[in-house]
Amino acid sequence: MEKINHLIHANWIITCEENNRVLENHALAIKDKKIVSILPSQVAAQTYQADREEHYSSHAVLPGFINSHTHLAMNLFRGLADDLELMDWLNNYIWPAEGQWVSHELVYDGSLLAMAEMIRGGTICFNDMYFFMDATAQAAEFAGMRAHIGMTIIGVPTAWAKTPDEYFAKAINFYQRYKQNDKIIPTLAPHSTYTVSLEQLERVKKLADDYHLKTNIHLQEAPSEIEQSMAQFGKRPLQRLHEIGMVTPDLIAIHMTQINDADLEILQQTKPNIVHCPESNMKLVSGSCPVDQLSKLGINVALGTDGAASNNDLDMFGEMRTAAFLGKVTANDPKALSAVNALKMATLNGAKALGIDHLTGSLEAGKAADFIAVDMNHIETQPIYHPVSQIVYTTPRNQVTDVWVNGKQLLKNRQLMTIDEKELLEKAQVWRNKIKS
Repeated sequence: MEKINHLIHANWIITCEENNRVLENHALAIKDKKIVSILPSQVAAQTYQADREEHYSSHAVLPGFINSHTHLAMNLFRGLADDLELMDWLNNYIWPAEGQWVSHELVYDGSLLAMAEMIRGGTICFNDMYFFMDATAQAAEFAGMRAHIGMTIIGVPTAWAKTPDEYFAKAINFYQRYKQNDKIIPTLAPHSTYTVSLEQLERVKKLADDYHLKTNIHLQEAPSEIEQSMAQFGKRPLQRLHEIGMVTPDLIAIHMTQINDADLEILQQTKPNIVHCPESNMKLVSGSCPVDQLSKLGINVALGTDGAASNNDLDMFGEMRTAAFLGKVTANDPKALSAVNALKMATLNGAKALGIDHLTGSLEAGKAADFIAVDMNHIETQPIYHPVSQIVYTTPRNQVTDVWVNGKQLLKNRQLMTIDEKELLEKAQVWRNKIKS
């Protein structure tokens, strides 16, 4: 018998591969942090000798979720300003609060609070955009998560940097520190076309080309953004980016709720990745990304929560359900954005957007041992006819019992293994008292 590290048995294994197999009474065989095979449990027991076996007898095991767009440290601003339109929310509440409070300490504590929430909800990887990136990276290494951390470029002074040159210098320094890290991946993150000049966007593109980096940008998020761009430049934001060659498969365009026929032509030609953040878009009345239409054009659409200041949670189960329902309404078609496709948006499509689908995003031999176990034996999820539908349409995040990243267990029987929950709650209360005062 072959010796391995772990044998993970489950009632269902949902692979999230392109053909998305759902396997009953199967097992994951794991060796050296990777999946070496997926096979029937009975055969696995006769084939492998594992150092440790887990029997998730009432569970579905599936890839961990990839939150493809968020602002983690904004967890400490959760509920600070609600029920507002995007520009009002940003200009009059969020940016002033950030100007007063954002620091290395706040970003570390806020990011760790967000990571604890995400781990408990089955998220194993995130794509962040914020300030004091070292603080987020340090928190991610401590927590054990995969992290794609955006090196923010914005055309206004902040607590992080005061001038464009300082933003770029700090971005390059961060890249140099983390370019060899296997789980912390730097990306470029110009905030938007309305906060970053065309000259600086061209500079971003050159840096992305030189260092082979993904670029994240908030794009065509709300009607006001389109109106401002048309009034100032006579062009839509996507067209402006396309004219400088930035719209490529290495672009991660976040939100994209405002899309017309001309935009669709550009998107079909250039094939960037799009991140849909339905709950944030709905709450800020920004609009709805036409996911079904984009998918039919062969454009990869992933799923993100956005930050907890505008959502107000980091719950990928809720985001999948909302995306599926909103997608049906937007397309006026009950077959649009199926449960299977919503789950892929939260897993494999996210990995594709970040350029790590060779590593994670689905359960396949050769990929990293990144997976979660969800206990389906609850009133809320019984009876079960179709496990994928049940995961997307009925399962709450508190039914996640176990989370593994790169063969390391981060959540065991609903208990965080790398983060002290009591200490985290105390720090959240300290920050609440400071910010409120």
